[in-house]
Amino acid sequence: MTWSALNAIVDAEAAGRAGLTLGEAASACLEGGARFLQIRAKDVPGGRFLREASAIIAEADRVGATVIINDRADVARLARAGGVHVGQDDLDPAFVRRIVGAPAMVGYSTHTIEQVEAALEAPVDYIAVGPVYGTATKATGYEAVGLALVREGARRAHARGLKLVAIGGITLDRASDVLGAGADAVAVIGDLLATGDPAGRVRAYLSLSRRS
Repeated sequence: MTWSALNAIVDAEAAGRAGLTLGEAASACLEGGARFLQIRAKDVPGGRFLREASAIIAEADRVGATVIINDRADVARLARAGGVHVGQDDLDPAFVRRIVGAPAMVGYSTHTIEQVEAALEAPVDYIAVGPVYGTATKATGYEAVGLALVREGARRAHARGLKLVAIGGITLDRASDVLGAGADAVAVIGDLLATGDPAGRVRAYLSLSRRS
């Protein structure tokens, strides 16, 4: 599977606010060079989400990109996605692993050092930490954790051979600091759409990550 220092999160609601469909937003990210996408569609009915995810995955396969499905392990398996990402209030990662199988990638969101520690014992491939900064895109119920938790989370994750992804309020101006704190990747939602040119924004992030 392809890993990238940019985890491009394609969110249906955020895409809609930008005047794009889920598929259009994903296509723009792939055009810009994104090779690790997370597809998020909280309010889209399951059948429609499966169809849209399957189309995105087919497009991603043509360029060697990995697609992770947010929350929906069933959709991830049926659409033959690269894996699934779950949060603290979603299906337990152990059950997710049973659904998607050993080859698939499983990611798990954490917001405190205690949650990071618990995640290290779960059958996951990477841990997400956040929100690093304040964000209006995704309500987590947690205050911004700052770079300190990124540093400590990365140290503990790397000791177990896991990757750490930082998420929450990350912009192009902040990404270098986050990667410098030890994150293996930054997960970005809103800032990819901020300029009206998601493909160009993805290119900018990838260029920055190569310099970090």
